[in-house]
Amino acid sequence: MRLLFITALSSLLFYSCVNKESSSTGGSDLEKRMDSLSHVYLDSGKAAGIAVAVFKGNEKLLLKSYGLADLEWGVKLPVDASFEIGSVTKQFTGAATLQLMEQGKLSLDDDITKYISFNTKGKKVTIRHLLSHTSGIKGYTELPLFEKVSVHKYPKDTLLRLVEKENFDFEPGEALIYNNTGFFMLGLIIEKVSGMSYEEYVSKNLFEKAGMTNSYYCSESKVIKNRAHGYDTSEKGLVRAGYLDHTWPYSAGSLCSTVEDLVKWDDALHHGKILQEKTYEEFLTPVSLNDGTVTHYAKGITITDYNGHRMIEHGGGINGFLSENRYFPDENLKIVVLINSTGPVSPSQIADQLSEFILGTGSKEPAYFTGDLATFAGTYKGRGRGEDLSVTIAKGDLTLTVQFKDAKPKDLHFVKDNSWSDGRTTYLFSGVGESFNELRVDQTYGYYLLKRAN
Repeated sequence: MRLLFITALSSLLFYSCVNKESSSTGGSDLEKRMDSLSHVYLDSGKAAGIAVAVFKGNEKLLLKSYGLADLEWGVKLPVDASFEIGSVTKQFTGAATLQLMEQGKLSLDDDITKYISFNTKGKKVTIRHLLSHTSGIKGYTELPLFEKVSVHKYPKDTLLRLVEKENFDFEPGEALIYNNTGFFMLGLIIEKVSGMSYEEYVSKNLFEKAGMTNSYYCSESKVIKNRAHGYDTSEKGLVRAGYLDHTWPYSAGSLCSTVEDLVKWDDALHHGKILQEKTYEEFLTPVSLNDGTVTHYAKGITITDYNGHRMIEHGGGINGFLSENRYFPDENLKIVVLINSTGPVSPSQIADQLSEFILGTGSKEPAYFTGDLATFAGTYKGRGRGEDLSVTIAKGDLTLTVQFKDAKPKDLHFVKDNSWSDGRTTYLFSGVGESFNELRVDQTYGYYLLKRAN
């Protein structure tokens, strides 16, 4: 899961409850499945509240809420509760940028220094790089200093001055490392070329067009009706979410919405109400790296295959909240899961369960590797998100295993050629000679280039 702005935890609080009230009627098998999942997560105190929307076209398959919006007062979570959606914000920022491209106010291949003051150290960084996490610029949420900055209000360019002191993680376009700095910069560019604040632009050009009447730019201080309170997880249970000033998530993660409003967004975005057809195709085109490698990340949104079904998806995480928004274009199926707590309960895992219930698990003939497993074995190192990665590939009796640092080793299954997978991540080996000297790790939200260390 992509936890983007989670900082310190605060005072201890533990509570759990299932809200059986819902806007769904009847008792469909899908609803019973979700009811069962919610009991597992909420009765154990692992989550505060969960809101779910599943629509196929205009048909409502499920629209329901569970648990609590406020643990201290025991307030049930209404189905129209608004949540901080974290990095689901990025698809709104991406769409806004492409709208301005349609209007001729910018080009995706423009150098960012045309619009903002930032020392790129002589490198050409484009708007396209920002949209696809391929700029190489250091992510500000991974800087040790950010936790101190995150609780204060400073001018927005404070972040730019901090980040530009850091070295690039890689040459622009060489790799893909998830990066909130790029989307923060896009907000500044949107304001520069539109003459409007980011909040105003999104409200007028995205929310209004999509009919999203319960969505807004989040605030750490405003009193907002039906806003769910957020909670983080400590070793002893749920606690109130750590404070975060919304100057900083900004266009990378500061929007708030409801499950039904996000369904409206999916309908508008994917059916011509937000972008023209040609621009929409550009929006959904995954970025290619400098060497021609095609990734799964487009422009604030990912394009992947899920059990044989094309899926357009993005998740998010911010202090006290987790989110998942996915759309299956061939089935016109929308699944949105919002949770007002961070921790072991993942909205993407819930969405997986619902997706499989509706679409099935798919079937694929297993592939078998008949070569020498030892040629892959070794330790591979390179730059990851906010840290240096060390990945150990080991030869097992029947397959390879992968281990990140001190994590538990996982079995890999053979895909084809020199490609392996652990179910979520693809591992592609390349090189010359009898053994491989490079490992490419494709995690959808990151594409890392690692070199053999031994």
